[in-house]
Amino acid sequence: MYTGGVPSPPEISGGRRGSLPVVREEEFVDRKVIVEAKNLELGYGRRVVLRDVNLEIREGEFWFFVGPNGEGKSTLLKAILGSLSPRRGALNLDPQFACPERIGFVPQRCDLNPTLPTTVREFVLLGLVNLSVPRAEYADRLEWALQKVQMSGLADKDYWALSGGQRQRALVARALVRRPGFLIVDEPTNGLDLAAESALLRSVAKLHRDDGLTVLFVTHDLTIVARHATHVALFREQHVKSGTGDDVLIPAELEKTYGVAVSLVQDDGGGVGIRLADGEACL
Repeated sequence: MYTGGVPSPPEISGGRRGSLPVVREEEFVDRKVIVEAKNLELGYGRRVVLRDVNLEIREGEFWFFVGPNGEGKSTLLKAILGSLSPRRGALNLDPQFACPERIGFVPQRCDLNPTLPTTVREFVLLGLVNLSVPRAEYADRLEWALQKVQMSGLADKDYWALSGGQRQRALVARALVRRPGFLIVDEPTNGLDLAAESALLRSVAKLHRDDGLTVLFVTHDLTIVARHATHVALFREQHVKSGTGDDVLIPAELEKTYGVAVSLVQDDGGGVGIRLADGEACL
């Protein structure tokens, strides 16, 4: 289990309309607020990217940031990670989560020089750089992180010999080795085949479900969002619409965001997906 007494996520009941799972906001109201944005404005120079952003991310929630490219998802991530200051309003992190070891960040792609020979062990342990972690804990942390992403036994393997999906899961392990309470994952499934994408998502969803890890996941795949979200933030025209998935991930809001009519669909196995209203393609 994660340190810090992170609670397990609540049970999610079957959805109304036979579609999305219902997440009742009162199930989270007593939980600690990790991130709070109040009338937040963000931008670069004179350019405003986001304005009047109001949202709360609480312990145990599974958030998704979605919307077209260039609408401010990465900008808000930068602010949460502390690399961009608000222009107006406030963005507050709970002090317990403001320290580096409590937040794990998974970037879109590996930031390591591919000419450097690197084992999976060396790569994952890079997540402990600049943290005050005793060397005696390294082995246990490494094995724990690799086990969480279904990569036990691969510590001595050449990182560059891994498949694309395994490399992405190693990126998750590099974040997990810090033992965070809050995991931020930035579009990790880009370029992955279906099997690799599924394995990565299972790993992250299991961390949320079994360990109570709070997750913030950025993606363009609305099917992923429909299946896993407790909460969603839709980015459009400098504004953010946020709330539970059942309240936000609805056809009217999605049409405003993407400019195309959509419908929610449920397969025979109970899985939820999102399709264009004419049924010709998935979003």
